[in-house]
Amino acid sequence: MSAAPPDNDVLWARGIVKSHHGTPALRGISLGVREGEVLAVTGPRGSGKSTLLGCLSAQLPVDEGEVWFNSAPVHTLNRAGRERLRRDRFGFVGSEPHLVPELTARENVALPLLLAGAGNKAAYTAADEWLERLDVGDFARHRPDRLVQSQRQRVSVARALAPLPPVVFADDPTAPLHREATDQVLRILTSAARSHQLTLVLATHDPELVRFADRAVALVDGRLTAPAAPVPRGTSGAPAVTATRR
Repeated sequence: MSAAPPDNDVLWARGIVKSHHGTPALRGISLGVREGEVLAVTGPRGSGKSTLLGCLSAQLPVDEGEVWFNSAPVHTLNRAGRERLRRDRFGFVGSEPHLVPELTARENVALPLLLAGAGNKAAYTAADEWLERLDVGDFARHRPDRLVQSQRQRVSVARALAPLPPVVFADDPTAPLHREATDQVLRILTSAARSHQLTLVLATHDPELVRFADRAVALVDGRLTAPAAPVPRGTSGAPAVTATRR
């Protein structure tokens, strides 16, 4: 019989096992993420970070184990149910910007709001605000093919944040950016999460970036290991990194 997830965990996983074409990617991961928390998942390339985010965000069905969102079982959903959950409740930023090529930057950012039933004025006002915050407001009417990759990535971040979803998953979201832009974008991501009480799950192979998180866990060869070393409060204003609660 399954135990109910803790009330203050917006995401909860127990015993997740996932393989890709017979190769193990996750080997029994158990993890809880509190509501409003900024959690960094660290580890080298190929350690299973993207697969973990995929399972938590309902992009990938688990082979074994349980995934819960707000006390609702994600692991029992069919494909259509997982798609609805991703569309209505989650935001996602990947390491590569995936924008609709026929739409302008403004239209790309407004799209998830329009799909959720927002009016045109509200959707485009939010799109303009987030594009400005990410320093790409001047390119609002440009289509993706007129933007450089770093600008497209900022647009994809704006698109993930504009609907203010309960959970944002960011899988190495600053890969196309240089260090100065990386810090700026992560400050925007984490400050938006904290000011709007969003939960942010950030996967990164860069240990420097854990300073933006409330907590960090380390993943190696598909298993959770010792947490990342605590860091003092710095310019990001983030608390020190602590161990997982389980």
